[in-house]
Amino acid sequence: MPQLNLDPWLLILSSSWFVYILILQPKISSYLSMNNPTSKNNKTSDTNPWTWPWT
Repeated sequence: MPQLNLDPWLLILSSSWFVYILILQPKISSYLSMNNPTSKNNKTSDTNPWTWPWT
C-alpha cells in the first residue's frame, strides 16, 4: 500500500512547514496588528471609595 510509505509525505510535510514558517508567517502576521494597541486616552480616572450608608 503506497499510503504507508512515509518518505515522500514526510518530505512534503516538512517542506511545507518550512515555507510556512519562514516565508508566509511574517507576511501574514504583519497584517494582523496594523493598529497600535496602546490607548490614546492615558488619563487616570479619579476613583472614590464607596461609602456604605448602613455601616
